[in-house]
Amino acid sequence: MSGAGALDGLRVVEMGSFIAGPFCGQLLADQGAHVVKIEPPGTGDSMRQWGVVQREGKALWWPVIARNKRSLTLDLRQPEGTEIARALLAEADVLIENFRPGTIERWGMAPDVLQAANPRLIIARVSGFGQTGPYSTRVGFGAIAEAMAGMRSLGGFPDQPPPRAGLSIGDSLAGMFTTIGVLSALNARHASGRGQVIDVGITDAVLGVMESVFAEHSATGAVRRRTGTGLPGIAPSNLYPTADGQWVLVAGNGDAIFRRLAELMGQPALATDPRYATHRARGERQAELDALVAAWTATLPLTALLEGLDAAGVPAGPVAGIDDAAANPHFQARGALVEVETEDYGALTMQAVVPRLSETPGAVRWVGPRLGEHTEEVLREALGLDAEAVEGLRARGIV
Repeated sequence: MSGAGALDGLRVVEMGSFIAGPFCGQLLADQGAHVVKIEPPGTGDSMRQWGVVQREGKALWWPVIARNKRSLTLDLRQPEGTEIARALLAEADVLIENFRPGTIERWGMAPDVLQAANPRLIIARVSGFGQTGPYSTRVGFGAIAEAMAGMRSLGGFPDQPPPRAGLSIGDSLAGMFTTIGVLSALNARHASGRGQVIDVGITDAVLGVMESVFAEHSATGAVRRRTGTGLPGIAPSNLYPTADGQWVLVAGNGDAIFRRLAELMGQPALATDPRYATHRARGERQAELDALVAAWTATLPLTALLEGLDAAGVPAGPVAGIDDAAANPHFQARGALVEVETEDYGALTMQAVVPRLSETPGAVRWVGPRLGEHTEEVLREALGLDAEAVEGLRARGIV
């Protein structure tokens, strides 16, 4: 696939590893930004080794999170390495860094130093707990943030330990909020001509999607808890069994939708019964209403249920495995999953660029590069160094 993308020409330098900062870099690169990822020589980003499943010893997360980026190896712990980094940043639009607070300051790259050399530079800082506050110097991953910000307390069943989602939600949310910050700062720069510093704690990002739970607590003292497969007061909206041993998720909680569901169930009187006629009433009788819906779904196989619910205009869907989602004809028709030919991995299927723009769509132009694959190219373009100079840096362990 090809295409310039809406952010073509935006020069981004990405420092750091793991997920939160690099996911922001992926999102910007997907939309056409020119992202140079700085990695330590010899080892590279830890994400090169991460992932539950590997192929021939190669991690399969790296091709996704580092797609569309160029890899520059550079030892930021050596003065000559930081000098090169500062030279790159003097010409860049955006720096993404997700080290512990204080790290880039120790390397002589504090925001005020970098912006003195390049006033237009936007500096996006991602960390576990943010740049300020009593926890700011703590090490923090997304899983810790999910737990401390309350997200983990809301999932699962009340008589079991709080589970985790099978994804790094907190890190991904931080990457998304950082991307919003970068785009907002770019817009502000049009008026001011100056960059600014963006401070995103992973805990902040988790708190940012917690809906009304804190307002509920402050107003009433209520503490939302784990409620299994449904949400309290929202009915019927749950997982229900099917006749062929599967599960269907039905969201029939809106008044008009519930009327259509009741008709489909062959029990139209439910929609006018005072016990179920309103949203509040249904929520108060959630358990008994779920039992009624479950008794009906259990009489039909999944395919028949989905066909009937779709025809009736009732939101519903199967609990799909990754294999089922990969084969979903709707996702395929929309191009929501793309197959990318790679030299190291063969054909890889991965999620496509989100969001999709009509005039300047992003694209997966290449997958995560080999370590240092673009070192000479970047240093030649940005600093005018020739092959001999780069080889000298390599011999001294700088790149």
